[in-house]
Amino acid sequence: MRAITMAALLCLAASAPHAQEADARAQAELTPALKSESLVFNGITRSKDGRLFSPFQRQQKDKGIQLGEWIDGKPQAYPDTAWNSWKTGDDPAKAFVGANAIRIGPDGDLWVVDKGAPELGGTPLPGGPKLVQIDLATNAVRKVHPLGGATTDKSFIDDFRFNGRKVYLTDAGQPGIIVLDLDDGSLRRVLDGHPSTVAQRPLTGENKVLLSEKEKPIAIHADQLEVSPDGKWFYYQACTGPLYRIETKWLDDKGASEQERGRHVALFAATVSTGGTAIDGDGNIYASDTDNLRILKFAPDGTQSTLVQDPRLVWVDAMWIDEEGGLWIPAAQMNRSKAMNGGTGKIVFPTTVYRMAIGAKPVRN
Repeated sequence: MRAITMAALLCLAASAPHAQEADARAQAELTPALKSESLVFNGITRSKDGRLFSPFQRQQKDKGIQLGEWIDGKPQAYPDTAWNSWKTGDDPAKAFVGANAIRIGPDGDLWVVDKGAPELGGTPLPGGPKLVQIDLATNAVRKVHPLGGATTDKSFIDDFRFNGRKVYLTDAGQPGIIVLDLDDGSLRRVLDGHPSTVAQRPLTGENKVLLSEKEKPIAIHADQLEVSPDGKWFYYQACTGPLYRIETKWLDDKGASEQERGRHVALFAATVSTGGTAIDGDGNIYASDTDNLRILKFAPDGTQSTLVQDPRLVWVDAMWIDEEGGLWIPAAQMNRSKAMNGGTGKIVFPTTVYRMAIGAKPVRN
């Protein structure tokens, strides 16, 4: 064993208090905002008037809510019980089969993407994949946007972002991006099977390769995505990274060939296994690191820094930036769920959503 010099010992002694101070500062900055003793959520969104919503992942077949509003610290089925009561055999077009991602749109409505399959990696049911638009003023579904015209039996519609009247959605099962035009309802698949949309390495969490309930390695292809505040850039990645970008004009151009479109894809940042992202009004991207339990910050030029690192940040999923400059951080623990842990659930309750003041503003598009 190599001897430790006195200089090294002095260096360690000097650095230890600083490390302790950093840990204490991180713990002080992370404020527990919401907790559940029984439910697993993988996202959070907040309306301008302070209403909070989350998508919930069922841990038992045909049981549990899938979309809830947090009222007095407890989630209530939203917009009503009927939309949250789907079970095997019911009409998949009129209820949530597998709500996976939500966000408040630029119109102030709550939007929900439903992958249309009740389990991770399952075949979508006919009429199941959809984007549901909910009027927060009336608490009623305003419109259902079917996505079946752009999906296959391998599709897993994962997440979405707005850019004007376009909605970009990631397909984590059949690697590619879907472009929905809200004006005419048309759907197009772009970057279909492009290497930038395909998972290139095993999915990991807490430095462990994650396995399905059938104990097979999990591949989550095109997953996280963001649009720059000016609407010019589209950022996206497979769940295991890295992060790519392309100008949105190449997604919107119906006349461009896939070969031409692919030539404009560029590597942006060397992200790692990621649960969720967010982007602020200055174009900084926040991405969770599911192995090292931290949130990374990427400046518009790609420069990387660590925003916060904390042992409580187990599989941080889709984050949200509120009007007051707070980052909402759902520690989803998805890597400990049965679906990602070889069929054995090891989630430690309560599950928690944290809030951290970052002094940033949300995007407007």
